[in-house]
Amino acid sequence: MSFQKYLMSTALVASSIALSACGERPVDRALTGGAIGAASGAVVGSMVGNPIAGAVVGGAGGAVIGAVTAPRD
Repeated sequence: MSFQKYLMSTALVASSIALSACGERPVDRALTGGAIGAASGAVVGSMVGNPIAGAVVGGAGGAVIGAVTAPRD
C-alpha cells in the first residue's frame, strides 16, 4: 500500500472513531457509528480489493464502538 493510501485510510479510521460517539442514546450512537464505519470500511476495503468485506467489518466495528461509548456533556 502506498503512503498516500495509508495516510488516507488512517485519517478515515481516526475520524470514524471520533464521530462514532455522536448522539444522545446508545441506539443513535450505534447507528451513526455503524454508518460511518461501513463507509470508511468500504473505502479501506476497496484499497485492498474487497470493499464489501471492508464495509461489513467497518460497520460492525463502528456500531459496537458507537454503542459502548458515552455521550459527551
